[in-house]
Amino acid sequence: MRIATVDIGTNTILMLIADVASDGSLSVVQDEQVIARLGRGVDEHRQITKDAFNRVKQFLEEYQRIASSHRVEKIIAVGTSALRDAANAAEFIDFIRRNTGLRIEVLSGHQEAEYTYQGAVSEFLVGDDQQEFAVLDIGGGSTELSIGVDNNLVSRESFDIGCVRLTERFLKNSPPSSEGLEGALGEVSTWTSTLHRISPQIRLLGVAGTVTTLAAMDLGLAKYDPERVSGHHLSIETITRLTLELQPLSVSEMIRKFPQIQEGRADIILAGMLILMEFMKALGAGEILASDRGLRYGIAYHEHLNRS
Repeated sequence: MRIATVDIGTNTILMLIADVASDGSLSVVQDEQVIARLGRGVDEHRQITKDAFNRVKQFLEEYQRIASSHRVEKIIAVGTSALRDAANAAEFIDFIRRNTGLRIEVLSGHQEAEYTYQGAVSEFLVGDDQQEFAVLDIGGGSTELSIGVDNNLVSRESFDIGCVRLTERFLKNSPPSSEGLEGALGEVSTWTSTLHRISPQIRLLGVAGTVTTLAAMDLGLAKYDPERVSGHHLSIETITRLTLELQPLSVSEMIRKFPQIQEGRADIILAGMLILMEFMKALGAGEILASDRGLRYGIAYHEHLNRS
């Protein structure tokens, strides 16, 4: 069966088109990403702007055209943190349904963590030996940490801190002030203070734009290559070094120095890196493996389970 899964996040909208085999394995047909910034201002005002209504509609209509050109049988669309938080989320969902026909399911933080875990570990499962994983998903509005064995989730947590939310609260200037950096680190530490160190046997995987962008930066990629990014090891030392390099730079300077940073991500990448550093320190993790997969892959897997 050929399906498309659409992940409507706070900052990005991603679409996976894949053929799902009878055993649940996926064959990727196409992977799309666009920075739509649905959640701009949601943390402060709890409202999705009318500009975002129309902007997201246009992106979703383009995704529908791409899906149709690939003869997709079903499109599944889900929303995450911004749609959990916005007071006018129901109005937005109805607007999208009336204008595109897409029905968006808003996932709880725990559902998001579970599906993201299963999507991320799918490319690292090898052989019959039991493998322990922790998956860190730094989104625009929230961060999820999921721990499990093989494809089976054991624990999951969702934290109301993400790179868009943190930027809008503390890192509004470019480059940020020392007070802003101090405030951002203090905010992240209030969430990480509840974490426990993970066992050395657990492999820590990182999904979403902060980790994949860092991997592309560390590799010095001229063009983003998911096959090289996925599985790339990022040490805490490398992440700290890159964070210190970015702190004194303006958004335009970041993009000039590191062309791997997308223009629509440059203003929030530092916040994502601060979240990543503090979570890794709290977990006692010396490195993280980048994964180009995540929620959209987990949704495809669950669609297979629902049809089995």
